[in-house]
Amino acid sequence: MGKPTGFLEFERQEETCEAVKTRRTHYREFVRVLSDEAAVTQGARCMDCGIPFCNNACPLGNIVPDWNDLVYKGDWQRALEVLHSTNNFPEFTGRICPAPCESACTLGINAAPVGIRSIERAIIDKAWETGRIAPQIAAIRSGRKVAVVGSGPAGLAAAQQLARAGHDVTVFEKSGRIGGLLGFGIPDFKLDKSVIDRRVAQMQAEGVTFKTRVLVGDGNLPAAIHSDANEVVSAAELRAAFDAVILAAGSETPRDLPVPGRELQGVHAALEFLIPQNKEVQQGVTNPVNVRDKHVIVIGGGDTGSDCVGVSYRQGAASVAQFELMPMPPKDENKALTWPYWPLKLRTSSSHREGDTKREFSVATKAFVGDDQGRVKAIKAVRVKWENGRMHEMPDTEFELPCDAAFLALGFLHPVAGLLDAFGITKDARGNAQADTEGENAYATNVAGVFAAGDVRRGQSLVVWAIREGRQCARAVDAFLMGGSLLPL
Repeated sequence: MGKPTGFLEFERQEETCEAVKTRRTHYREFVRVLSDEAAVTQGARCMDCGIPFCNNACPLGNIVPDWNDLVYKGDWQRALEVLHSTNNFPEFTGRICPAPCESACTLGINAAPVGIRSIERAIIDKAWETGRIAPQIAAIRSGRKVAVVGSGPAGLAAAQQLARAGHDVTVFEKSGRIGGLLGFGIPDFKLDKSVIDRRVAQMQAEGVTFKTRVLVGDGNLPAAIHSDANEVVSAAELRAAFDAVILAAGSETPRDLPVPGRELQGVHAALEFLIPQNKEVQQGVTNPVNVRDKHVIVIGGGDTGSDCVGVSYRQGAASVAQFELMPMPPKDENKALTWPYWPLKLRTSSSHREGDTKREFSVATKAFVGDDQGRVKAIKAVRVKWENGRMHEMPDTEFELPCDAAFLALGFLHPVAGLLDAFGITKDARGNAQADTEGENAYATNVAGVFAAGDVRRGQSLVVWAIREGRQCARAVDAFLMGGSLLPL
């Protein structure tokens, strides 16, 4: 694939970024898509490696070598068709997926891997810019109605596939806009919301109906979970009105940190900071959480924590530190040990590079310290070590840092229990909807006609897993309704 000697001739070229000084002044996307020439050169680096491990590393089974080769040959239209054959939303994955495909690239064994994600984004962005994305309207309508609860990547993928199969699909979303955490959780500087809106417009043209501000279930939500809903639809109403229901509401229950001082003003779950900031950017509604000139501590070393870091810098924080409970990973992976699997190594995001981010590893938070007005002013922590999978506090390592705002980015435990309980869904040991992914009853829950896909079923995961499960669930629902399905796996 690509140019036979391309991997010997060309170096990996990263997408360029706007200068830190400039991009910290706004919330727009700052990563620039590859030029056509650069994408062609990157496509040329794809090796004829015999076994394309990148295909298997991608949960979607993206046919990576084929689109690399087509871009190298300048056949952008066919590259788009190959890309869309496995992925409904490459403009999402080309921006926010961590690219496990690149970790499995054969060239990566002893050189920099092919820039797969950057080529993916180049293909889809060029297609949108040149007007080659059009609605795919079903020629024949089935007369069957499907409800999709949740408009994240799993729900959107399922909805689009089922609409193209001829079913009448309605998507219910409790927020004020479509996209789930793509729409409100991920900052605009990583994913501009116009990217979601144009795909939603395509889906509407294909026959999908979107209903926002509608909460499905018993109407009760934990305080930590965001909702703009002004209408409640019960599980019984939904089941009575539709031939099938897909639960794709994500894994929204945040992991908390029950330490002394958690109740202090200024200690927030990450989404209590990120969602209002997205609303400020998109709607002009002022974010009540502002960290200008404050000392910020982000607890949690994943992508959500990184997003809190980036937003804090844009708001003008005086300092930003990030705590991670686990040990600091090695700077470079042991390729002989891990390839083609996802490697353990230190990952530094663009947000980390936007300021003097103090990253602390093997640190456990002990308490938040408040002032006489009930506001957090400091954080107490201790250094830890790990032995045989167990954490031990190291003696005489306690320390205290000034902290005017703390954001808990500790991941998510499971979907909202009230949603599953409203439908009578059996849960697994982790509190997720229990449903298999193989066989005649794939993605089916214990309740007839009710299916589950994405994080609501598998737990917190990646956007590519969500899209995969949405597509596969759509096929299972189509087969349930029609006795068989021609939708792809």
